[in-house]
Amino acid sequence: MILAVVLSIVVILIATLHILWGIGFWFPIEDEGSLTRAVVGFSGADKMPGAVPCALVGVALYMAVVCLWWPPGAFRFLMLALVGTVFALRAAIAFTPFWRKLTPVEPFATLDRKYYGPLCLALGMGFWISL
Repeated sequence: MILAVVLSIVVILIATLHILWGIGFWFPIEDEGSLTRAVVGFSGADKMPGAVPCALVGVALYMAVVCLWWPPGAFRFLMLALVGTVFALRAAIAFTPFWRKLTPVEPFATLDRKYYGPLCLALGMGFWISL
């Protein structure tokens, strides 16, 4: 129960950030270019992704939280396994040369290795433990 609450809070905060970015609220960095360099990291990206991509990520994250509170059964098990796997894959890719070539922009590259990747690994493990 405690794990589900902690996972819910963290994932809801991340989902809410994506929704805010989708509506043009640049938080926690008020300058769009700086925020893009911190959270997107792709070469040539100078603007945040649009409303639709940000909303899709936000809604997917909110749905992941809903799965934590779904009644026990096969659907819940499969969804939590899927969410845990997606987070784990996102964590793993942060340390691959392929991803580093795609997202070399600083400070994203450093933040990804130090914080985003490990956070995704912790979330993935949390969802797997919640099975």
